[in-house]
Amino acid sequence: MTASEPILRIEALSVALPDGLDRTHAVHDVSIEVHRRQIVCLVGESGSGKSVTAAAVMRLLPEKTLRITGGTIRLEGEDIAAADPARLCALRGNRMAMIFQEPLTALNPVMRVGDQIAEVLRIHRPGTGRAQVEARVVELMTDVHLPDPGRLAKAYPHQLSGGQRQRVMIAMALALEPALIVADEPTTALDVTTQAQILRLFRELLTKHDSGVLMITHDFGVVADVADHVVVMRQGEVVERGAPGEVLRAPKHPYTRALIDAVPRFRYRPEPEPAREAVLSVEALSLTYRSTGFLGARRETRALDAVSLSLAPGETLGIVGESGSGKTSLAKTLLRFETPDSGRILFQGQDISRLAGAALREMRRHIQMIFQDPYKSLNPRRRIGQSLVEGPVQHGLSRGDATRRAADLMDLVGLRRDALDRFPHEFSGGQRQRICIARALAMEPAVIVADEAVSALDVSVQAQVLQLLEDLQRRIGFAMIFVTHDLRVASNICDRVAVMQRGRIVEIGPAQRVFEAPEDPYTRELLAAVPGFAREVAAVA
Repeated sequence: MTASEPILRIEALSVALPDGLDRTHAVHDVSIEVHRRQIVCLVGESGSGKSVTAAAVMRLLPEKTLRITGGTIRLEGEDIAAADPARLCALRGNRMAMIFQEPLTALNPVMRVGDQIAEVLRIHRPGTGRAQVEARVVELMTDVHLPDPGRLAKAYPHQLSGGQRQRVMIAMALALEPALIVADEPTTALDVTTQAQILRLFRELLTKHDSGVLMITHDFGVVADVADHVVVMRQGEVVERGAPGEVLRAPKHPYTRALIDAVPRFRYRPEPEPAREAVLSVEALSLTYRSTGFLGARRETRALDAVSLSLAPGETLGIVGESGSGKTSLAKTLLRFETPDSGRILFQGQDISRLAGAALREMRRHIQMIFQDPYKSLNPRRRIGQSLVEGPVQHGLSRGDATRRAADLMDLVGLRRDALDRFPHEFSGGQRQRICIARALAMEPAVIVADEAVSALDVSVQAQVLQLLEDLQRRIGFAMIFVTHDLRVASNICDRVAVMQRGRIVEIGPAQRVFEAPEDPYTRELLAAVPGFAREVAAVA
């Protein structure tokens, strides 16, 4: 290879879909190049072919259902589409590596993270001595800015934060200094400050290791911050490509313009009239997690520290902050999935913090939750209709009335009534989240707690679900606690925002005031970490 030649050259790649689907190819006639020290961002909606393209590069396609039917994929000049299994094994890790979207599922839960990094070295460099392997593991963990790498190497994946787990995945990918790194949505599930750190790390490591990166993302803020080149895909085909400044500021294709228009920007609801009484309030709520650390030491984590807030009927209160700030712990405690150490949770004036048994079950019909991952929160073996009917029937509604309510709810969330007979895997991610919203509404709750309900969705589907929640709230009148790490999303849907740090609320107030005139230094740090935030502020000014 000469210095000017690309590390990765994809030419006219086509991947066929099984017969009977809505199109013939997952990917059709796609051409992409990635050069050294270059980040190429591949963007598009779910189903656009981004992840299929990435999997084809790594030769990870399920070949019985997705077959490469045309084109070439050349890594440093070698056609890997024609490589045999032995050669592929040698190339993976050595010359190309992949970073997956969800590190908790990609890492082995019963193996220490240091051993998982070391495994890459032992498989591909079998002659390396134990001391050299251990030293290399510490060096890699240091490179990705993990604190106290010697100690952290002995931890299991569940004992690390989301950002730390993603750094371990990056360390594994870099272990043998590959020429190409394929990163599939590497920052989607991370909070804004961790996301900013990981993106800076990509750029830093790119220069140090002389690699190229093919990054799959649906986040145009990420594209604006790190991309050297952008490729936009729609229904398996490339519809636009170019420098990020050109594509983002003057998109040529209507689809690219539609994607950019769907990106949430800072905009605010009109400030509501003050409510005379709250439907839900929290007074000095505290929660401590107690566990044994990976070195045997007893550990206490103050998840909630004297948290107080109130929620008015029909209001949306956003809870924002980094991973580990206490957002999800607060959400789980409000539904009594966790029992607080002290403090009160008042629902319509009644303290529910110590309810148990039948009284607790009765309370939960009035406070419902929408979870982050709709696929995991729906039973894969049950039809959608069964999931929507179950709750109302358990609380005394006849099966006939519950079934009629389920059909009405499908209309309400924009899905067909006959879809009640289908299983969760037969729906897209956005459709599954609509089903989860319908399931929460089936109990006719006064309060809905939405925990990162749109963070895993691409921008256009995210915009649809946010609009749906807003429309339903206006029509039905429920109040909502909206937990999110995306400050732009929070500004779009929340009347007020509470900012959490280390289990405490450091700032709370109307969304526009908190985001445009933040009082706490931590809030200012969060805003500064939002991808593209500085450019957005400059544009508004």
